[in-house]
Parts: sequence; C-alpha cells; structure tokens
Amino acid sequence: MAKSRDYQKRFYREWTGPSDLVRQEVIVGETDIFISSKKDVKDIAQRLVKKFRGEIKAYIKLHPQFKTSLEPLDIDPYAPAIIKDMLRASISAGVGPMASVAGAVAEFTGKGLLASSGEIIIENGGDIFIKSDTERTVSIYAGASPVTNKLFIRIKPEDTPLGICTSSGTVGHSLSFGKADACVIISKSTSLADAVATAACNRVKRKGNIGPALEFAVSIDGVQGALIVYKKDFGASGNIELM
Repeated sequence: MAKSRDYQKRFYREWTGPSDLVRQEVIVGETDIFISSKKDVKDIAQRLVKKFRGEIKAYIKLHPQFKTSLEPLDIDPYAPAIIKDMLRASISAGVGPMASVAGAVAEFTGKGLLASSGEIIIENGGDIFIKSDTERTVSIYAGASPVTNKLFIRIKPEDTPLGICTSSGTVGHSLSFGKADACVIISKSTSLADAVATAACNRVKRKGNIGPALEFAVSIDGVQGALIVYKKDFGASGNIELM
C-alpha cells in the first residue's frame, strides 16, 4: 500500500468510466478505488475494502517480510484467502507478494460486490477488475508516450470476470526496475495480472526488451494476453484485441 504522502489525484478518472453505470469513489486509508456498478454500492464497498486492508495489515504485523520482500514467499496455509492469493501470484510471477496488492484488493472487493450488482468495474491505481454484461473498451494510459489514449483493449462480456492490470516504470510511485511506459496484463486472476505486470515491466529497459518481456508474460500459466509500451513503440501477445 502506498504511503499517504505519495498520494496523487487520479486525474484520469475525470474522463473515464462507463456512462451507463453508477460511478463512485471509495477511499479507505491509502486505498482509493473507483467503482462502476448498476447501483450505488459505496457503503458495501467501504466495508469490504476495510476488511481486506485489515487482513493485509494484520498479516504484515505478524510477517513483516510480506511487505518488504522483493522475492516470492512460501504459501501460508493458515493465511486469509487474499494473502494466499497474493502469495500464489507472486510465486508465478517471481516477484514479492506486495506487487499484487492493488489487483488483489480490486478483485476481492469486486467479487464481494457481485451479489449486489451484476456488473462491476473496479479500478485501483490502474489495476482493473471487470464483470460486464456488455462489451467494454479499456484505454491505455502510458504517460508521456504518444501511444497514450490511442490504444484501446476490447473486452467481451463473455470473457469476464477479468483482470486488466498495468505497471509502469515512468508513471506513478510504485516500485519498478524497468523503464516501460506501460505493461498491461490480462488474466482471470487480477492478482496474477498485477504481479506479472510488475515482473514484465522490470524486464523492459529499452525497445529491444519488448519482445522478450512479452514472451515471458504470456508463458506464465493464467496470463491470457500482454501489451507493452516503450516510448513510441509497443507490442502485444496472446489473447488481446486492440482497437
């Protein structure tokens, strides 16, 4: 979870979000999520976010390495479900478990809201959980790259629920060892998509790294598709439909 002093206004929310759904922002501590749903679910969402944040914070208190490790940790059979999900994602991607925290909170909150709204789209710092009854498009934000807002991913309703997560070495405050403007990963597991996005982004230091990083991403079991943007260049692989 990012420290509060690193908080930035999610300016892109002013020009995103489906107009046919109710849009609401939920802020709990450092967690700031944007929800689109068939009806107002803000109160339920706040309770869910508090629950999952509480589980993560309590686990970190007992296991500090969960927060600081940049390498995968062993599965803890006694951990809460969201912790085990993050541990599994980190093992698959080869990164620390906190690399999947935004995706995990989005997914677990989103699934918890499905009983209240058949359509749920949750954005958590560029990481998205989506369950939709209609076709949607996701715009790619890649900072100063000329590709920003010129590439779109088509999401078919039959493919949801789905996770679409983005990591960047040039945008935001999240720890990254790469220089890609955007690494976007699609997976049924939003936690996995988040972790692999981080791992793939770490591998991109120059244009020539795009291909190998894409190959790495789609080789991971559970990853459906990947898109990487580096300055004016980009590449995609797997089951991903660009517009």
